[in-house]
Amino acid sequence: MDFITEKNRIFVCEENQMIGEATFPEIGDHLVDINHVEVNPDYRGQGIANKLMLLCVEELTRQGFKAVVSCPYAIKFFKDNEIYRYILK
Repeated sequence: MDFITEKNRIFVCEENQMIGEATFPEIGDHLVDINHVEVNPDYRGQGIANKLMLLCVEELTRQGFKAVVSCPYAIKFFKDNEIYRYILK
């Protein structure tokens, strides 16, 4: 699996097929909304969504951004992983 980071998006591919993504559009000065995390149903249960979130936190930290979350999966991720809440506004 290849995880690819683009502006406001991280996605994962396997055999040239996108199997998951997380999107975080900018909504203000150094502020994004993690608004979508999704994994193809055939690949769920393998920790891919969690890895996408970890990469989001890493990328946003590197860029000096803060985040709000509107995606249900992202909300649950931060509820379950207090250590990463520093990224939240």
